[in-house]
Amino acid sequence: MPFEPVILFFILGLLAGIIRSDLKIPGVLYESISIFLLLAIGLKGGIELAKVPVASLAGPALIVVLVAAIIPFLAFAVLHNVGRLARADAASIAAHYGSVSVVTFAVAASYLLRLDESYEGYMVVFLVLLEFPALVLGVILARRAGGDTRWGHLLHEVFSGKSIVLLVGGLLIGWIAGADGIKPLDLLFMDLFKGMLAFFLLEMGLVVASRLADLRRAGFFLIGFAVLMPVFAGGLGVVTANVIGLSVGGAAMLATLYASASYIAAPAAMRIAIPEANPALSIGAALGITFPFNLVIGIPLYYWMAVSFEGAF
Repeated sequence: MPFEPVILFFILGLLAGIIRSDLKIPGVLYESISIFLLLAIGLKGGIELAKVPVASLAGPALIVVLVAAIIPFLAFAVLHNVGRLARADAASIAAHYGSVSVVTFAVAASYLLRLDESYEGYMVVFLVLLEFPALVLGVILARRAGGDTRWGHLLHEVFSGKSIVLLVGGLLIGWIAGADGIKPLDLLFMDLFKGMLAFFLLEMGLVVASRLADLRRAGFFLIGFAVLMPVFAGGLGVVTANVIGLSVGGAAMLATLYASASYIAAPAAMRIAIPEANPALSIGAALGITFPFNLVIGIPLYYWMAVSFEGAF
């Protein structure tokens, strides 16, 4: 099975950070690349969405969101009741693991492209829908921890965040313009996608290396959770994909979405909604363990699961 080369850029950044190299990606470049990736993913999804009746996605989308709600509830129960984490910390981490990682999604898409395995382009719709429900559930789970929840501020932070704005905006532009309308932009948004993703993963490797110290505070229980929870969630994604009739590639992508953990939208939302939670635990687990695990081991594992479960329902 081919190895996805963009992951090597992540490993390079990780090693550079570990040996304390002076390698740095300028902040303005990192921000520009993240905007590019979000727009490109949205545009690709919008082009594919234009090919299918939108109404036909309502049922599958509802199932995908409802099943995904199991993840934060289960994560909270394990963290709070088994791991004995404080309610606020358990709820915050559960919200991170119920939400999704756009970058992990992009790497999975690149991996499937290398395998010449197609998947439903409207998976980006699921990506957008899964971005924020878990954040709200995390707040609900934490409410007994004390303090008032500023729901208006929280919802504004989530819905006006750059990831949602750019993904939804790109999706709508791609849907309205269609493949022919976007064609003049192919050289920028399609042909350069993997190169920009490689640069982004180089920076992510440096960021993960800087977060390794947080793992010492996490303890072995949280480290185990950060590995086992994605595997369970990935399996749940494969089963759900088979129920709603997705292709093998689609099943792998949905499994990746369920298995990924947010480290962009979730930290910002939880900082507002659950200020008493320790962000080192949630970001250390999501970014320090789950993200690299998914890149190196998880994505190929979820694809193998999808192949193995093909036609099971």
